[in-house]
Amino acid sequence: MLKYPCLVLDHDDTVVQSEATVNYPFFCYILDQFRPGARITLQEYTQGCFHLGFADMCRQWYGFTEQEIEDEYHGWQEYITHHIPAPFPGIERIIRRQKAEGGSICVVSHSCIQNITRDYSAHFGILPDDIYGWDLPEALRKPSTYPLEQIMAKYGLSPQQLLVVDDMKPAWEMASKAGVPIAFAAWGRKDYPEIMAEMTWLCAYSFDSPGALERFLFDEV
Repeated sequence: MLKYPCLVLDHDDTVVQSEATVNYPFFCYILDQFRPGARITLQEYTQGCFHLGFADMCRQWYGFTEQEIEDEYHGWQEYITHHIPAPFPGIERIIRRQKAEGGSICVVSHSCIQNITRDYSAHFGILPDDIYGWDLPEALRKPSTYPLEQIMAKYGLSPQQLLVVDDMKPAWEMASKAGVPIAFAAWGRKDYPEIMAEMTWLCAYSFDSPGALERFLFDEV
């Protein structure tokens, strides 16, 4: 019997290594287009997304209008069609084992359906059972509990039958409000000691590699 019938996986920097290679470089380009002369480091970008979420970082730090946020999103959609991030070593085994043993894989992410399905198809040859991403209205994206409520209702699961796996604070906010346990995907945040410390303290579990998570999920101790 699976420890968690449903794994709720984040995408960026939990399953694929996309922040430094895709999302941050594109945001630097957009920032130069929308706010010439403005600059942001990778560290600042990560901290902003962690504490505020991407959209509010754009609003609060750079005064993006709602139209600019929409334009950034459409430009990003085009950019990611030509930039495919690599998966973290070992994450494929978790996804395949969860499915092989009759469990579900749901994705709750600030990426969109287009690139999540592309990455799963390209790297794993399978698709998630459900995706709740940036395509949703902003009020329904994480940290809203809407994705978890929909997943539990669809599959008839209790909060304790789900495990959220994520590297950023909005997921903890979502999971804690819904009563769902969360595991910190620390393998994507080893260069950020403040994030490591805060998420390790907040989350029920913390794993420094996909292999460690796999052993926990499938009782390989």
